[in-house]
Amino acid sequence: MLVDSRIDDELRAGRKMLRTKPGAFLLGSTGARLWADYLDPEPGFSGRFDFIHKVNIPLLFKITTNWVQTFEPCSTEWFPSHLLMEYKDKRLSLVEKKFITWNDCAVSCQTWVNRSDRELVLRLETYEDSFSERNGNQLHGCFGIEHYSFDVKGVIAVSDPSLFTGVHLQPGESKQIIVSAAFGILGQDSQELLAERACACAESGLTVEQVLEGHRKEYHSWFEKAPTFESSDPVLNKTWLYRWFLLRHNAADPQYGHLSHPLFYEGRSHKKSKKPFSKGGWEFSKLINLSVPLHIMDARWHHDPTFCEGALQNMKEALGEDGMFRCLTVDTIMHSFANFSCWAAYKLYLVHRNVQFAAELLPYMKLNVAGWNQVHGNESDHLMIEHKHTRTGKEYQPSYWYFHDFPRNPKDKQTYTHLKRVDRAIYHYLNTLAIAKLCEVTEDPESSAYFQQADQIKQDILEKMWDEQSQYFYDLHYQTDEKAFVKNIVGIYPGWAEIIDDRFNGMIEHLMNEHEFNTKSPFPSVSIDCPAYSKDGGWMGHFVKGRNGCVWDGPTWPYTNSIALDSLARESKRRNHQFDGEFAHSLREYSFLHFFNRDLSQPGLVEHYNSETGEPLSDEQEYNHSYYIDLLITHVAGLSVEKDRIVLDPIDVGLDCFCLDRIKVQGMELRITYRNPNESADDTDLEAGYCLYVQGKLAYQNDTLCRTEIAWAQLRSY
Repeated sequence: MLVDSRIDDELRAGRKMLRTKPGAFLLGSTGARLWADYLDPEPGFSGRFDFIHKVNIPLLFKITTNWVQTFEPCSTEWFPSHLLMEYKDKRLSLVEKKFITWNDCAVSCQTWVNRSDRELVLRLETYEDSFSERNGNQLHGCFGIEHYSFDVKGVIAVSDPSLFTGVHLQPGESKQIIVSAAFGILGQDSQELLAERACACAESGLTVEQVLEGHRKEYHSWFEKAPTFESSDPVLNKTWLYRWFLLRHNAADPQYGHLSHPLFYEGRSHKKSKKPFSKGGWEFSKLINLSVPLHIMDARWHHDPTFCEGALQNMKEALGEDGMFRCLTVDTIMHSFANFSCWAAYKLYLVHRNVQFAAELLPYMKLNVAGWNQVHGNESDHLMIEHKHTRTGKEYQPSYWYFHDFPRNPKDKQTYTHLKRVDRAIYHYLNTLAIAKLCEVTEDPESSAYFQQADQIKQDILEKMWDEQSQYFYDLHYQTDEKAFVKNIVGIYPGWAEIIDDRFNGMIEHLMNEHEFNTKSPFPSVSIDCPAYSKDGGWMGHFVKGRNGCVWDGPTWPYTNSIALDSLARESKRRNHQFDGEFAHSLREYSFLHFFNRDLSQPGLVEHYNSETGEPLSDEQEYNHSYYIDLLITHVAGLSVEKDRIVLDPIDVGLDCFCLDRIKVQGMELRITYRNPNESADDTDLEAGYCLYVQGKLAYQNDTLCRTEIAWAQLRSY
């Protein structure tokens, strides 16, 4: 299955809308800076539109008529690359295909037919007096954005300049119209450049079908550099495709301020007012350092590392005063979340082997870890203290309130306790270990010191946070080291970091316990046996952050599902593949979260879910705060890239066959396939058994899924 050629057909989704705003249609295509929060059911681009960050522009342009007041009910078909809208009654028919190009053009391709017995007049309408300057078939204008340092400059071009005064369609007459609006930063992007971009579609002389096809070709070009995966399980196949779309949808390149390099956003939606040009609330369309490593885990397998390296570049060029990687808007260096960006940078290095970039990044990674030690460290051990319950990105995890018996009002700061957190400690360990390993790569003499520091962190985690009786890792009181006996989902993170041995064999079993984490929609953010557990995100019977608010006391989050599944897989492999079946089940349940009502024709991922029903609890669709692609590559296909070798160690998830193709590792192209020898080969051309191909040549084959190691020297001989 080719991602690039089939993504539109495989992911088409009919009416795709915001749950919280009926009639608000979503758009899959996004520009480097421009995107649609939602579209109204009108020809053109009416709704809410954003540029770099959340700006809530209410109208780019639309086409109005002399006697049609509403285009509802209309039919829509959502595609990753564009939106198809159709309206038809006894008087007229409209077919519109609209999209946003990577170079920030909003393009509407319309075909009108006047089916009435009277004249139909079509006119272009813009927002108030924002586009008042006309030049031939163009309108020039600007949107003032008060709460950011940039204003948005625009040029609107039309295929027929009569649209400015009125295009007259007589009874029975039809007409194709193309309108293209190019946007940029006032003072940075020239009017000539914007006019050239807008006119490339509107004045090209092409038909609407040709304009759309040109856009689709450009849109799909990004996916041509993605690996492909196809198996006997349609759920895994479609989730794989959707996850690549998710990365493309959230790819951004503001080229401005603190975001001068490409990156991935955590999401294009927001928890903000829809009021025109408003700012209040929280948005995901910025660099959020918590999600950067999650993006890298998946996107490192794309052949072009630009967006992964760009995110790290942005952070290293805008460190906080304490040296830590921070959240960033174009204008602001913000707070810092706990994260494993240094470890993700090392994992990125292993795939692309960019030694120069690693050497440039390394000093800033050291500053980041030093900042953690300074701000979150303590004198008694090497564990990290979390002072604000929001800063690990898992706000309202009940362990913070354990020592105050889970009060009804968790917003009272006097009722929660600072903690030495398991997740922050594991991130700190992995970040430190990554520095040690990159020091080796770059021949930095401090390698041994960082290895020693990482080992000290590891020992403190194992000795202090583990409880032998309950067989779990717990957060600690920041002063007394007393355990907060709340089983947060992060208690299984040591398995993900691969720092445990047989002494800790009881840990991962908690994920399979139906009285703890094995809910109908696994995995809840805290165990069911916690007194503060709430499957739908309330707190002790009331919603402290509203119905859709972020509360980590029981809902299921794709973010931690990624790491929990990674941990489960690694523990299964460590223990002779003991939990392969449990991993297969949980991976499939995680996959179903990507489809509303478990319907594969309705792709969409949000922030968190009811852990017992799988109901979406938020409405920020295409939410990019987890990883999945890496799970299929590393654990289903079994490929791990290490310093001096690759390791093949697949988990048997019950597939009759699979093919992972177009994987590029350090300049070599790999292909991994499997076909159960006991199954018919009628529907596939795959060789029987488990196979690795290097540069198109068979390098390894075994009758069954099994573990093997292959040194780089041997791989390079192909």
